[in-house]
Amino acid sequence: MSKPKTPRQLPDYSAIANLRMLRVSPRKLNLVAQMIRGKKVERALNELAFSPKRIALDVKKTLMSAIANAENNHGLDIDKLYVSEATVGKALVMKRLDVRGRSKSGRIKKPFSHLRIIVSEIGEIV
Repeated sequence: MSKPKTPRQLPDYSAIANLRMLRVSPRKLNLVAQMIRGKKVERALNELAFSPKRIALDVKKTLMSAIANAENNHGLDIDKLYVSEATVGKALVMKRLDVRGRSKSGRIKKPFSHLRIIVSEIGEIV
């Protein structure tokens, strides 16, 4: 009597990991995501480990989660995985007031963003 199961959006040779509500602007996060797009996961993990950017640690955790999903949920080989997609999306923006001199105020924007990483096996490229 329950509704039918939703079919899987990704092919069988891919796995996904999402990270939502990251406290960084999408523009800054996209610089880090751009470093790992299209690379093998081993090289991407090394680049994230030695990156000077603060957000690289969260991107690395998300990539490791995608690798774990590929291995445990879909039975993919870790040595053949590469980052097929790393997309960044805009989330909410908190707006705050910054009180300035002479009874004036400015607006401070505190943006949030979303990150989605998809890893795939190299031998299965269509």
